[in-house]
Amino acid sequence: MLDVIGLTPDEERLYRCLVQLTTARVGELAERLGRPRADILAQLDTLRGKGLVPPVGPDPDAPLRPLAPDVPLGEALLRRQEALESARAAVTQLTEEYRAGMRRHDAAHLVEVVTGARALRERLRDLQNGARSEVLWFCRANPLAMAGQENVEEFDALARGVRYRAIYEREMLLEPGALADVEQGVRAGEQARVLDRLPVRLAIVDGRTAVCPLVSERGSGEPTAAVIGRSQLLDALLALFESHWLMATPVSSSAAPIEDRAGGGYRPDAEEIRLLSLFVAGVPDKSIASQLGVSRRTVQRRLADLMTVAGVDTRPGLAYQAARRGWL
Repeated sequence: MLDVIGLTPDEERLYRCLVQLTTARVGELAERLGRPRADILAQLDTLRGKGLVPPVGPDPDAPLRPLAPDVPLGEALLRRQEALESARAAVTQLTEEYRAGMRRHDAAHLVEVVTGARALRERLRDLQNGARSEVLWFCRANPLAMAGQENVEEFDALARGVRYRAIYEREMLLEPGALADVEQGVRAGEQARVLDRLPVRLAIVDGRTAVCPLVSERGSGEPTAAVIGRSQLLDALLALFESHWLMATPVSSSAAPIEDRAGGGYRPDAEEIRLLSLFVAGVPDKSIASQLGVSRRTVQRRLADLMTVAGVDTRPGLAYQAARRGWL
């Protein structure tokens, strides 16, 4: 089992035997394992080199005690993981180079069709794992292949410096737990915005590959999606995203720092920031109350208080002042 990190099966059995006995002499180990004493001595020397058995003391026949495996084997496992990650990134890059070359010589390779939720989910994960600069999302309600909480690849990519810009359909924020998932992404570095409606589901990675479902809504069969390489079609999808990004309303995390750029000194607290984010995004009062765990009347009262602070008497005026003062 541990041969993947440099421990042979015989060495693993010897070490496990020593761990089970806690302390044992060479002869006892040889007897239990049914192997020659010379073999046991040779493998103990190997285990010493790997940090699993202490150095030989003045008495070579003294009882042996095993050393803890987490540090030496943990370091070997980490090196193995790093090597696998490097290999995975190289394979992803090589695959993209292959596809780019095929697209240059054969127009049929400009669009690849992926069928099935599992295959689509794996392709989205592979693309994010190979992302180097930016990932763009159109996120609609009722995802076809990957729910927001399942997309752990985003946090890994954000941690290594990949930029994420996501536009969420307003209906999606009304789903249970959806807002908390969005806020978690924003706290990790995602730039999130909201629109009333999005035309399609869409993901674009590094401006070179787009994934777009081929059906508008979930049907009775398996979902299908087009994986689109560099082409005028991809340029059109990039322009579509950027045009909607300009129209969308920013979503702020309740943990994000707020600056009152217009002066006045007032800074909303964490609950007010969350309330304003939902309000400016156009979420109904009843849904805001459900998301915040308060009554609808409380939401209306808090909005009225914020209108007073902002010096306005209408809700559109509050939305304008929230943007102008840098509250969101």
